[in-house]
Amino acid sequence: VRRAGLAPRRVRDVLPARFGVLLAAEAAVLVVLLAVAALTASPDDMDRAGRTLTVACGSLTQSRGPWPGLFYGAPVLVALAFGTAACGYALRRITGRPVPGGDTAVVAADAGRRRDRARAVTAAWGLLVSAPLAGTALFASGALRSLSCVGPVVHTAGLLLLPVAAVAAGTALWSLLTVLAPPAAFRSRS
Repeated sequence: VRRAGLAPRRVRDVLPARFGVLLAAEAAVLVVLLAVAALTASPDDMDRAGRTLTVACGSLTQSRGPWPGLFYGAPVLVALAFGTAACGYALRRITGRPVPGGDTAVVAADAGRRRDRARAVTAAWGLLVSAPLAGTALFASGALRSLSCVGPVVHTAGLLLLPVAAVAAGTALWSLLTVLAPPAAFRSRS
């Protein structure tokens, strides 16, 4: 006879809270940045849409690229949508399986395994969010800062994207390390 506990299990109970908030913020920044870049993108010199940023200042026209317009941004958004759905499904599966019956030590060990698995899935999603954000912010920053005929607001926006790229790169590194060497692997060796 198998037994299972009747305690409600929710995805938010197993998610790493602070890391989840950081990733949600990074995902929002990525979507907004790609949307703004898509709206401001121009065709490049070979007339391929969404690859450069072109500005006209009087009689001077400048184009800078690569620019994260639709050519580069659409595949990122599609991957983000599918990856988010896959990670959400995995998290529902992690929390939805029955809790083994038995003493409190078995239940506590099961809860720990659920948190470790949720951390790995969240880190995989973090890699999916933060790596493209780091690249997008870095390339957009470079393009904005290299325009000479625009005002200080555009250059400031380019400078503000540098810390965004740095934080996203750090998040991507942490996510990669968590996926490759999850904390559960270290606990099982001791």
